[in-house]
Amino acid sequence: MTETQIDSPIKVGLFVTCLADLMRPQVAFAAVALLERAGCRVRVPRAQSCCGQPALNSGDRASTMNIAKGVIRAFSNDDYVVVPSGSCADTLINKYPDLFRHDVKWAGRAQDLADKTFELTTFLVERLGVELEQVSYPGVCAYHDSCSGLRELAIHQQPRALLQQVQGLSLREVDDGSACCGFGGLFSVKYPDLSGRIVGDKCAQIAQTEADTVLGGDLGCLLNIAGRLRREGSDLKVFHVAEVLAGMTDGPAIGEAESEDKA
Repeated sequence: MTETQIDSPIKVGLFVTCLADLMRPQVAFAAVALLERAGCRVRVPRAQSCCGQPALNSGDRASTMNIAKGVIRAFSNDDYVVVPSGSCADTLINKYPDLFRHDVKWAGRAQDLADKTFELTTFLVERLGVELEQVSYPGVCAYHDSCSGLRELAIHQQPRALLQQVQGLSLREVDDGSACCGFGGLFSVKYPDLSGRIVGDKCAQIAQTEADTVLGGDLGCLLNIAGRLRREGSDLKVFHVAEVLAGMTDGPAIGEAESEDKA
């Protein structure tokens, strides 16, 4: 990756996300690696917490606002906030300003955070203009566009522009690629049967591409897809796009056990 020509390092706060922290820390490590290679000074505030999306989706605005205040404080000194997740980025960018629109004290602070927050691939492409060097992945990949990233943040071409620079990688589009995977956060908990049918359809569409790897930018979607693929006995590998871009795919893919025989 070529270094971005900047007079002084850009101070970037990484919003790790709950799922990365608990289920796939390597996504956060990959995001840090990509940002640092691009010349950023990355900070991961210990005071950060959940973005509040589950509470908000449950209708608990009071709890969401309390959570949001903590997040706003945690990232107040960063030039930018970067999120390796479309859904969490959408919460910070679009939901926080709406939550505090009638709060004289917090409305401005919420908008300030929203204005400097970016999903990871959008930041790499549109703000830093990174060019990848000596990054390879010998695989045929199908890309899943998450609902929040695609519909709320217009994330589509950004990850593809980066993946086109990865040596040995072939990208195939999924029929009806804009369709939901069935995760939807609490949706998959409240309506498990319907969620299962939706992700089953998604996995069937992915299989039709004859890809050997599934990529995406939202860990919730990827965990959902990987879980269904494993239950179906599929050997498709699943990675977050940041892991491929950072060259961090030597270990188990999402949904694979550490002890699983990779031979």
